[in-house]
Amino acid sequence: MADHETINYLEFPARDLAASKDFFSRVFTWSFIDYGPEYTAFSSATMEGGFFLSTEVMSTAKGSALVVFYSSQLEQTLEKILASGGTIIKPTFSFPGGRRFHFADPNGNEFAVWSDLGN
Repeated sequence: MADHETINYLEFPARDLAASKDFFSRVFTWSFIDYGPEYTAFSSATMEGGFFLSTEVMSTAKGSALVVFYSSQLEQTLEKILASGGTIIKPTFSFPGGRRFHFADPNGNEFAVWSDLGN
């Protein structure tokens, strides 16, 4: 059961649903269920959501919200992203409380990964 007035579901644009499914299943072990040719839903350990067919992309430069993942092994996660077809759009940098980098998935959507640990 969903908690009252909490974020419950996220939806992201995708030019290529198959590329999204492949990337996020390989990097973050998400599983997917297709709902027709223009939508696929994902589930993970902490959040559910979906990808809808669109020519648009999420980008903080365009004013979109930034979805930030946590990793206890930042460099290992970065390597998995690169090996799975993602690109680094902001290299790892330090900020008060940790380090993070921004990446684009194969569709061009911007996400970030952060860690409060030294590696």
